[in-house]
Amino acid sequence: MAEVATELVGAVESLLGARIPVRLTAWDGSTAGPPDAPGVVLRNRRALRRLLWHPDELGLARAYVSGDLDTDPDSDLYEVLSAVGRFSERTDVHHPGLGDVLGGPGRRALRAVLRAGAVGPQPAPPPEEVPRGRGRAHTRGRDRAAISHHYDVGNDFYGLVLGPSMVYSCAYWTPEAKSLEAAQEAKLDLICRKLGLRPGMRLLDVGCGWGSLLLHAARHYGVTAVGVSISAEQVEYARRRVADAGLADLVEVRLQDYREIPDGPFDAVSSVGMAEHVGAVQYLGYARGLYGLLAPGGRLLNHQISRRPDRPGEAYAPSPFINRYVFPDGELAPVGSTVSLLEEAGFEVRDVESLREHYALTLREWVANLEAHWPTAAQLAGRGRARVWRLYMAASAVAFEENRIGINQVLAVRTTEAGASGLPATREQWLAQARPTSDRPRSEQPADTDLGDRPSVR
Repeated sequence: MAEVATELVGAVESLLGARIPVRLTAWDGSTAGPPDAPGVVLRNRRALRRLLWHPDELGLARAYVSGDLDTDPDSDLYEVLSAVGRFSERTDVHHPGLGDVLGGPGRRALRAVLRAGAVGPQPAPPPEEVPRGRGRAHTRGRDRAAISHHYDVGNDFYGLVLGPSMVYSCAYWTPEAKSLEAAQEAKLDLICRKLGLRPGMRLLDVGCGWGSLLLHAARHYGVTAVGVSISAEQVEYARRRVADAGLADLVEVRLQDYREIPDGPFDAVSSVGMAEHVGAVQYLGYARGLYGLLAPGGRLLNHQISRRPDRPGEAYAPSPFINRYVFPDGELAPVGSTVSLLEEAGFEVRDVESLREHYALTLREWVANLEAHWPTAAQLAGRGRARVWRLYMAASAVAFEENRIGINQVLAVRTTEAGASGLPATREQWLAQARPTSDRPRSEQPADTDLGDRPSVR
C-alpha cells in the first residue's frame, strides 16, 4: 500500500492545480509536500474525515481543537497559519466544483481517501463548539450567553494568559515599554489622555472587563468611574480589585447591559474591545445610546477591531471558527463604517489612530504566556478550550501582521449646542498632557489641570 501522506498530497495537488503550502505527515508516519514548508500532522483518520466533511476553515478548526490535527514539532504555528492564509487568497488555485470531483482528479482524490480508510460518518464537533444560534442575534439574553461563553472561562486562566495587568485588549508599545505590563499601562494612560480626564470628572467604561482601566483612571486621574459588563466572573473579579485597591469610593462595577444604564450624563465614555460584540444591526443604536449618556463637551474613546472593506458584490461573513468557538455573534466592520455611524449618531469624530502592529505584538505575548503555562492552562480551562485560545490568538496575530484585520482608536466628542468641542487646538497638546494625579493620597493631589473649557457634570 502506498504511503498515506504521499497519496493524499498527490491527489489534492492534482485537484487544486497547485502545490499545497504545508508539509503533511500522516498517522502512518509518511510525509509528503514541500520539504521547506511548515509541517502539519494528521494524527488519525478522523482528522482527514473532519476535513472531508468540511474542507474549509471550520473543518481545520475542528480537527485542531480536537487534537486530531496539529503542527509538526519542528514547525512554528504562526508560519503554518500564514502559509495557509496566503494560499487561500491565491487567485491561481483551482477551486473544484462538482464536475471536478466527478472527473479524473476528483476520482483520484476519492481513491486516495478510500485507501486511507477515512470515509465514514461525520465526527461530532468538539464540545467547545457553540451550536448555531437560534432566534434573533443580539437580544439581551443571547448577548449574555455569548459573552459568558468567551469571558467566563475562568479568571485564573485569563490571569495566566494576560498577565498581572488583566487587560484583554491591544497594548501600546511605546519605545519605553519593554514588557507587556508596561505596554498595557501605556495603553490605559493613552486612553485617559485622549479622554482628557482630570479629578472630579465622571467616566463610564462600557464593557469594563476586569476593571483595569477603571482602576487606572481613578488612581492616576482622580475620576469617579462606573464600569459595566455582562460577564458575571469579570464583575466579581473587578469588584474585588477595586476593594483591594481602596478605591470603592471612586469606582463602581455593575453587572449591567449597556442598554440599561440609567444614570448619565458622564464627562467621558470609553468602549474598549466592546463594540465588536454589538452587531451591525444594533450599532447605530449603540452609538446613539453612548451619545445620550455623554454631557455636552464629553468625549468617547472607541477602541475597536476592524476588517477590510468588502469587495464589490461580496457579502460579509464572519469567520466560522471565531463565530463557533471564540466570539459567538461577534461582527467586525470597516473603520470607515464605524466612523460614519458615530457621526450619524451625533458625534464629531476628531481622531482615528491605527494600532494594528501593536495588537500583533500583544497577541504574540499572550500566546507566549499561554504556552509557558500550558499544563496549568489546560487543567484550568480544559485542553480543548486552551487549544481554541492558542489557535485564535496566533491566527489573529498573523491576520493583524498581514493587514487582513486592523484595530483603531476613534476619539469622538459630543459638542455643545454652540458647536464647541473643548479639545485643545492640536493633537500634540492633548497627547502631551501628564497625569494630573498619582498614587499619592487624594488630599495631596494637585489642582485640576487645564485641558480645555470642559466643566464637569459633578
